[in-house]
Amino acid sequence: MEDRQAVLLDRPVWDEAETRMLDAAVELIAARGVGGVTVAEVARNAGVSRPTVYRRWASADEIVRAALLRATVSLIEQFPEPARSRSDLVRDVMRFSELFRTDPLYGRLLEREPEVFTRYTLQRIGQSQRVILQWLSTAIELAQQGGSVRAGAPGDLAVMLLLIAQSAILSHNTVSALIDEPHWSSELWHALDGHLRP
Repeated sequence: MEDRQAVLLDRPVWDEAETRMLDAAVELIAARGVGGVTVAEVARNAGVSRPTVYRRWASADEIVRAALLRATVSLIEQFPEPARSRSDLVRDVMRFSELFRTDPLYGRLLEREPEVFTRYTLQRIGQSQRVILQWLSTAIELAQQGGSVRAGAPGDLAVMLLLIAQSAILSHNTVSALIDEPHWSSELWHALDGHLRP
């Protein structure tokens, strides 16, 4: 049976040492912010040598990006079955958005370091966004086959779907005084649904 995990066959697999290093990076981000992540601190907290860290990642920036990628993959893995209709796809994107906002790593960046969040997610398409786009494109194509999503290149529709959700998530705290949570969610739902509707 086809599932979303099949879409992610090319996702990274982290061994035990890499997992410890990424865990150490996440703890440093939680305690000190992204600026507190250094190769030396990651090595010390993970119980490995600095050369071991450098064999996997060339800089602290690469470690942070790997931690973000791992968090993204972890979120997507909470959706084991592919959406096959527009309503299911919108529901999944809404749920992903909520999980994203409350994720310990991404939530911390959104709340305390929005400029860092912008740098890592909006200034260029990285591996984390590509994993999300792959997930969305697969669901869009399946929903198109059922007739509930409009015609168009699934990858193109996925890019705009990501931009809508990503912009709404980034701006959520900014507009919270103007729109309450239920109405924010409702308007995001309509924006996503309207983008996909035939």
